[in-house]
Amino acid sequence: MVTAMPTFSAPDGTLLAYHESGSGAGAPLVCLPGGPLQDSAYLAGLDGLGGRRTVRLDLRGTGASAVPADPASYRCDRLVGDVEALRVHLGLDAVDVLGHSAGANLAALYVTRHPERVRRLVLVTPGAAAAGIDTAPEERLAAARPRAGEPWFAEAYAALEELTAGRGTAETFGKVAPFFHGTWDDAARERHAASHRERNGEGAAVYGSEGAYDPAATRAAFAGFGRPVLVVAGEGDANTPPPTAAAYAELFPAARLEVLKGGGHFPWHDDAAWFADRVAEFLDA
Repeated sequence: MVTAMPTFSAPDGTLLAYHESGSGAGAPLVCLPGGPLQDSAYLAGLDGLGGRRTVRLDLRGTGASAVPADPASYRCDRLVGDVEALRVHLGLDAVDVLGHSAGANLAALYVTRHPERVRRLVLVTPGAAAAGIDTAPEERLAAARPRAGEPWFAEAYAALEELTAGRGTAETFGKVAPFFHGTWDDAARERHAASHRERNGEGAAVYGSEGAYDPAATRAAFAGFGRPVLVVAGEGDANTPPPTAAAYAELFPAARLEVLKGGGHFPWHDDAAWFADRVAEFLDA
Protein backbone atom coordinates (compact mmCIF):
# COMPACT_ATOMS: atom_id res chain seq x y z
CA MET A 1 0.00 0.00 0.00
CA VAL A 2 1.31 3.48 -0.91
CA THR A 3 0.66 6.10 1.74
CA ALA A 4 0.02 9.82 1.23
CA MET A 5 3.18 11.69 0.31
CA PRO A 6 4.79 13.19 3.44
CA THR A 7 7.30 16.04 3.72
CA PHE A 8 10.04 17.22 6.07
CA SER A 9 12.37 20.21 6.36
CA ALA A 10 15.98 20.14 5.22
CA PRO A 11 18.61 21.80 7.44
CA ASP A 12 18.29 25.05 5.44
CA GLY A 13 14.48 24.99 5.65
CA THR A 14 13.81 23.66 2.13
CA LEU A 15 10.68 21.51 2.21
CA LEU A 16 11.45 18.02 0.85
CA ALA A 17 9.06 15.25 -0.13
CA TYR A 18 9.39 11.49 -0.04
CA HIS A 19 7.32 8.52 -1.17
CA GLU A 20 6.84 5.66 1.28
CA SER A 21 5.66 2.21 0.20
CA GLY A 22 5.32 -1.23 1.75
CA SER A 23 5.06 -2.21 5.36
CA GLY A 24 7.79 -4.76 5.93
CA ALA A 25 9.50 -5.00 9.29
CA GLY A 26 13.07 -3.92 9.84
CA ALA A 27 15.08 -1.01 8.49
CA PRO A 28 13.48 0.74 5.50
CA LEU A 29 15.32 1.01 2.20
CA VAL A 30 16.01 4.67 1.43
CA CYS A 31 16.33 5.10 -2.36
CA LEU A 32 18.41 7.98 -3.74
CA PRO A 33 17.80 8.85 -7.41
CA GLY A 34 20.38 9.64 -10.06
CA GLY A 35 20.12 11.87 -13.10
CA PRO A 36 21.69 13.74 -11.44
CA LEU A 37 18.77 15.63 -9.91
CA GLN A 38 16.03 13.59 -11.58
CA ASP A 39 12.55 13.23 -10.15
CA SER A 40 12.51 10.01 -8.12
CA ALA A 41 9.41 8.89 -10.07
CA TYR A 42 11.68 6.89 -12.37
CA LEU A 43 12.54 4.69 -9.36
CA ALA A 44 8.88 3.81 -8.76
CA GLY A 45 9.64 0.24 -9.84
CA LEU A 46 11.54 -0.14 -6.56
CA ASP A 47 8.54 0.78 -4.38
CA GLY A 48 7.82 -1.95 -1.86
CA LEU A 49 10.75 -3.99 -3.18
CA GLY A 50 10.42 -7.56 -1.94
CA GLY A 51 7.50 -6.49 0.26
CA ARG A 52 9.71 -4.27 2.37
CA ARG A 53 9.24 -0.69 3.43
CA THR A 54 10.88 1.65 0.91
CA VAL A 55 11.38 5.40 1.10
CA ARG A 56 12.05 7.17 -2.20
CA LEU A 57 13.42 10.70 -1.73
CA ASP A 58 12.67 13.58 -4.09
CA LEU A 59 15.92 15.52 -3.98
CA ARG A 60 15.60 19.28 -3.61
CA GLY A 61 14.32 20.97 -6.75
CA THR A 62 12.85 17.73 -8.15
CA GLY A 63 9.49 16.00 -7.98
CA ALA A 64 7.35 17.36 -5.16
CA SER A 65 10.31 18.86 -3.26
CA ALA A 66 10.77 22.62 -3.15
CA VAL A 67 13.38 24.57 -5.08
CA PRO A 68 16.06 25.80 -2.65
CA ALA A 69 16.80 29.48 -2.14
CA ASP A 70 20.50 28.84 -2.75
CA PRO A 71 21.30 27.02 -6.02
CA ALA A 72 24.74 26.13 -4.64
CA SER A 73 22.97 23.73 -2.28
CA TYR A 74 22.43 21.35 -5.21
CA ARG A 75 26.06 20.25 -4.84
CA CYS A 76 26.24 16.58 -3.96
CA ASP A 77 28.15 16.97 -0.69
CA ARG A 78 25.60 19.49 0.53
CA LEU A 79 22.74 17.06 -0.15
CA VAL A 80 24.13 14.69 2.49
CA GLY A 81 22.44 16.85 5.11
CA ASP A 82 19.09 16.27 3.40
CA VAL A 83 19.50 12.49 3.60
CA GLU A 84 20.44 12.71 7.27
CA ALA A 85 17.46 14.97 7.96
CA LEU A 86 15.23 12.32 6.36
CA ARG A 87 16.66 9.63 8.66
CA VAL A 88 16.06 11.82 11.70
CA HIS A 89 12.54 12.61 10.50
CA LEU A 90 11.82 8.88 10.17
CA GLY A 91 12.99 8.39 13.76
CA LEU A 92 15.44 5.61 12.91
CA ASP A 93 18.90 4.86 14.25
CA ALA A 94 20.00 3.33 10.93
CA VAL A 95 18.60 2.68 7.46
CA ASP A 96 19.43 0.60 4.42
CA VAL A 97 20.50 2.88 1.55
CA LEU A 98 20.20 2.34 -2.20
CA GLY A 99 21.83 4.75 -4.63
CA HIS A 100 21.31 4.51 -8.37
CA SER A 101 23.70 5.98 -10.95
CA ALA A 102 24.60 9.55 -9.87
CA GLY A 103 22.63 8.87 -6.69
CA ALA A 104 25.37 6.40 -5.73
CA ASN A 105 27.69 9.39 -5.34
CA LEU A 106 25.30 10.84 -2.76
CA ALA A 107 25.05 7.44 -1.05
CA ALA A 108 28.86 7.27 -0.99
CA LEU A 109 29.17 10.66 0.67
CA TYR A 110 26.47 9.75 3.18
CA VAL A 111 28.45 6.64 4.13
CA THR A 112 31.60 8.76 4.38
CA ARG A 113 29.97 11.20 6.78
CA HIS A 114 27.51 8.94 8.64
CA PRO A 115 28.75 5.33 8.42
CA GLU A 116 27.05 4.35 11.67
CA ARG A 117 23.67 5.26 10.18
CA VAL A 118 23.90 2.81 7.26
CA ARG A 119 22.97 -0.81 7.98
CA ARG A 120 23.43 -2.13 4.44
CA LEU A 121 24.36 -0.35 1.22
CA VAL A 122 23.14 -1.11 -2.32
CA LEU A 123 24.83 0.62 -5.26
CA VAL A 124 23.01 0.10 -8.56
CA THR A 125 25.01 0.81 -11.75
CA PRO A 126 26.84 3.39 -9.65
CA GLY A 127 28.32 6.66 -10.74
CA ALA A 128 31.89 6.51 -9.48
CA ALA A 129 33.03 10.14 -9.34
CA ALA A 130 32.87 10.33 -5.54
CA ALA A 131 35.23 7.35 -5.33
CA GLY A 132 37.54 8.67 -8.04
CA ILE A 133 37.13 5.68 -10.37
CA ASP A 134 37.69 6.38 -14.06
CA THR A 135 36.17 4.13 -16.72
CA ALA A 136 38.47 3.31 -19.63
CA PRO A 137 36.99 4.05 -23.08
CA GLU A 138 37.53 0.45 -24.17
CA GLU A 139 35.41 -0.79 -21.24
CA ARG A 140 32.46 1.26 -22.49
CA LEU A 141 32.93 0.10 -26.06
CA ALA A 142 33.28 -3.54 -24.98
CA ALA A 143 29.98 -3.34 -23.07
CA ALA A 144 28.29 -1.96 -26.19
CA ARG A 145 29.63 -4.33 -28.85
CA PRO A 146 27.38 -7.34 -28.05
CA ARG A 147 24.44 -5.25 -29.34
CA ALA A 148 25.95 -5.20 -32.87
CA GLY A 149 23.03 -7.13 -34.35
CA GLU A 150 20.43 -4.46 -33.48
CA PRO A 151 19.24 -2.04 -36.19
CA TRP A 152 20.21 1.13 -34.34
CA PHE A 153 23.70 -0.13 -33.42
CA ALA A 154 25.87 1.48 -36.11
CA GLU A 155 24.81 5.05 -35.39
CA ALA A 156 24.83 4.58 -31.62
CA TYR A 157 28.24 2.89 -31.60
CA ALA A 158 29.78 5.61 -33.80
CA ALA A 159 28.45 8.20 -31.34
CA LEU A 160 29.89 6.24 -28.42
CA GLU A 161 33.29 6.16 -30.14
CA GLU A 162 33.14 9.94 -30.48
CA LEU A 163 32.20 10.40 -26.83
CA THR A 164 34.90 8.07 -25.51
CA ALA A 165 37.44 9.95 -27.63
CA GLY A 166 36.36 13.22 -26.01
CA ARG A 167 34.82 14.66 -29.17
CA GLY A 168 31.13 14.29 -28.42
CA THR A 169 28.39 16.93 -28.18
CA ALA A 170 25.01 16.93 -26.46
CA GLU A 171 23.52 15.62 -29.69
CA THR A 172 26.11 12.85 -29.80
CA PHE A 173 25.29 11.88 -26.23
CA GLY A 174 21.62 11.54 -27.14
CA LYS A 175 22.48 8.98 -29.80
CA VAL A 176 24.06 6.55 -27.29
CA ALA A 177 20.85 6.22 -25.27
CA PRO A 178 20.20 2.62 -26.43
CA PHE A 179 23.33 1.49 -24.59
CA PHE A 180 21.73 2.52 -21.28
CA HIS A 181 18.84 0.07 -21.72
CA GLY A 182 18.93 -3.70 -21.96
CA THR A 183 16.14 -3.52 -24.54
CA TRP A 184 15.69 -0.43 -26.70
CA ASP A 185 11.94 -0.75 -27.18
CA ASP A 186 9.08 1.77 -27.03
CA ALA A 187 8.96 1.62 -23.24
CA ALA A 188 12.69 2.37 -22.99
CA ARG A 189 12.33 5.25 -25.45
CA GLU A 190 9.55 6.75 -23.37
CA ARG A 191 11.57 6.39 -20.16
CA HIS A 192 14.51 8.08 -21.87
CA ALA A 193 12.32 10.97 -23.05
CA ALA A 194 10.80 11.31 -19.58
CA SER A 195 14.26 11.53 -18.01
CA HIS A 196 14.84 14.83 -19.81
CA ARG A 197 11.48 16.24 -18.73
CA GLU A 198 11.96 15.18 -15.10
CA ARG A 199 15.54 16.36 -14.62
CA ASN A 200 16.52 19.61 -12.91
CA GLY A 201 19.08 20.91 -15.40
CA GLU A 202 20.22 23.80 -13.19
CA GLY A 203 20.78 21.47 -10.26
CA ALA A 204 22.47 18.85 -12.41
CA ALA A 205 25.09 21.38 -13.47
CA VAL A 206 25.94 22.05 -9.81
CA TYR A 207 25.67 18.49 -8.44
CA GLY A 208 29.22 17.34 -9.23
CA SER A 209 30.85 20.76 -9.44
CA GLU A 210 34.23 21.66 -7.94
CA GLY A 211 34.48 20.74 -4.28
CA ALA A 212 31.69 18.17 -4.33
CA TYR A 213 33.99 15.15 -3.98
CA ASP A 214 37.09 14.16 -2.06
CA PRO A 215 37.93 10.70 -3.47
CA ALA A 216 40.79 10.03 -1.07
CA ALA A 217 38.60 10.64 1.96
CA THR A 218 35.76 8.60 0.46
CA ARG A 219 38.02 5.64 -0.28
CA ALA A 220 39.42 5.76 3.25
CA ALA A 221 35.89 5.72 4.65
CA PHE A 222 34.96 2.78 2.41
CA ALA A 223 38.00 0.83 3.62
CA GLY A 224 36.74 1.16 7.17
CA PHE A 225 33.08 0.43 6.39
CA GLY A 226 32.66 -3.19 7.39
CA ARG A 227 28.93 -3.52 6.85
CA PRO A 228 27.56 -5.45 3.84
CA VAL A 229 27.58 -3.78 0.43
CA LEU A 230 25.93 -4.97 -2.80
CA VAL A 231 26.99 -3.54 -6.17
CA VAL A 232 24.65 -4.29 -9.08
CA ALA A 233 25.76 -3.91 -12.70
CA GLY A 234 24.28 -4.51 -16.14
CA GLU A 235 26.39 -6.54 -18.53
CA GLY A 236 25.63 -4.18 -21.41
CA ASP A 237 25.71 -0.88 -19.52
CA ALA A 238 28.11 1.48 -21.30
CA ASN A 239 27.75 4.03 -18.51
CA THR A 240 28.91 1.77 -15.66
CA PRO A 241 30.47 -1.28 -17.32
CA PRO A 242 31.04 -4.38 -15.15
CA PRO A 243 34.80 -3.68 -14.72
CA THR A 244 33.98 -0.27 -13.24
CA ALA A 245 31.38 -1.82 -10.93
CA ALA A 246 33.89 -4.50 -9.90
CA ALA A 247 36.51 -1.86 -9.09
CA TYR A 248 33.93 -0.07 -6.97
CA ALA A 249 33.07 -3.23 -5.02
CA GLU A 250 36.75 -3.85 -4.32
CA LEU A 251 36.93 -0.62 -2.30
CA PHE A 252 34.88 -2.20 0.52
CA PRO A 253 35.89 -4.97 2.95
CA ALA A 254 32.51 -6.75 2.66
CA ALA A 255 31.08 -6.15 -0.81
CA ARG A 256 29.78 -8.43 -3.53
CA LEU A 257 29.05 -7.79 -7.17
CA GLU A 258 26.00 -9.03 -9.10
CA VAL A 259 25.92 -8.59 -12.89
CA LEU A 260 22.68 -8.97 -14.85
CA LYS A 261 23.34 -10.74 -18.14
CA GLY A 262 22.19 -8.50 -20.97
CA GLY A 263 21.17 -5.79 -18.51
CA GLY A 264 21.61 -2.06 -18.92
CA HIS A 265 21.79 0.95 -16.63
CA PHE A 266 18.31 0.30 -15.21
CA PRO A 267 18.41 -3.42 -14.36
CA TRP A 268 15.05 -3.51 -12.58
CA HIS A 269 13.43 -2.79 -15.97
CA ASP A 270 15.42 -5.51 -17.74
CA ASP A 271 14.61 -8.33 -15.29
CA ALA A 272 12.44 -7.21 -12.40
CA ALA A 273 12.37 -10.64 -10.71
CA TRP A 274 16.16 -11.07 -10.90
CA PHE A 275 16.73 -7.61 -9.46
CA ALA A 276 14.17 -7.93 -6.66
CA ASP A 277 15.45 -11.37 -5.68
CA ARG A 278 19.11 -10.27 -5.50
CA VAL A 279 18.42 -7.09 -3.54
CA ALA A 280 15.85 -8.61 -1.17
CA GLU A 281 18.10 -11.60 -0.42
CA PHE A 282 20.98 -9.25 0.32
CA LEU A 283 18.94 -7.01 2.61
CA ASP A 284 17.42 -9.96 4.47
CA ALA A 285 20.67 -11.88 5.02
